[in-house]
Amino acid sequence: MNRESQNHILSEPGIPVIQSVNWGGLRALYMKEVRRFFKVQLQTIWAPAITTLLYLVIFTVAMSGPGRTANDHSFATFVAPGLIMMGMMQNSFANSSFSLLVAKIQGTIVDYLMPPLSTGELLAGLNGAAVTRAAFVGTAIWGAMLFWPGVHVIPEHLWAVLLFGFLGALMLALLGTLTSIWAEKFDHAAAITNFIVAPLSLLSGTFYSVEKLSPLFRAISHANPFFYAISGFRYGFLGQSDSDPVLGAIVLITLNLVLGSTAYLLLRSGWKIKN
Repeated sequence: MNRESQNHILSEPGIPVIQSVNWGGLRALYMKEVRRFFKVQLQTIWAPAITTLLYLVIFTVAMSGPGRTANDHSFATFVAPGLIMMGMMQNSFANSSFSLLVAKIQGTIVDYLMPPLSTGELLAGLNGAAVTRAAFVGTAIWGAMLFWPGVHVIPEHLWAVLLFGFLGALMLALLGTLTSIWAEKFDHAAAITNFIVAPLSLLSGTFYSVEKLSPLFRAISHANPFFYAISGFRYGFLGQSDSDPVLGAIVLITLNLVLGSTAYLLLRSGWKIKN
């Protein structure tokens, strides 16, 4: 660049140098968030995987037995995909609900606001890292289940596994981002985890077939968005589910658009962040 061009840029402040997506900044934020949870992978990846496998041990020992099936599959095979998806969603939420909240508490929120990143790029970096953590946890659980006696977790529809795994993890990542924007202390985030995320996860058909419930509770289950993530993910492994995969994908995509738009508007406004 010659001196005339340099003077032209310096003489007109306010003109953006980055005219499109700041790929370098987005990549730096994404790698920062990934390295943050990967440095303590024993706590963020392997511990959740072991906890999920303990669920499998408890429920298969307590409820499986000769002739015990669910949707024409052994109980262990039926419950395995739901456990993988549940572990992915819970850890996606845990990751995204931590980043902005801890920065607000420690007074380092400026590290997210000052870099030349747009609101969309900031949102993409934070939630991309959360989905990545979910993928690591899901892969760890799935890898262990491959060697689990009596459990069949070879996907029949890989596209459904990838699609619903991504949509479910993204849904919880966006919910976690909204939580971190709203929360002012760790107790607030823990309340969302204990009273919203955990109950919806456990009541989503992970451990039972929704079709076996009474009409009232079946209708309530169909109002739970976690149900569509679990059911669609299970369809990818077993080839059958309690809901139409197309309907489930539409519900999750719509909900993700709503959550993403809300998070974008709140981040852009600076609500509870720039005050």
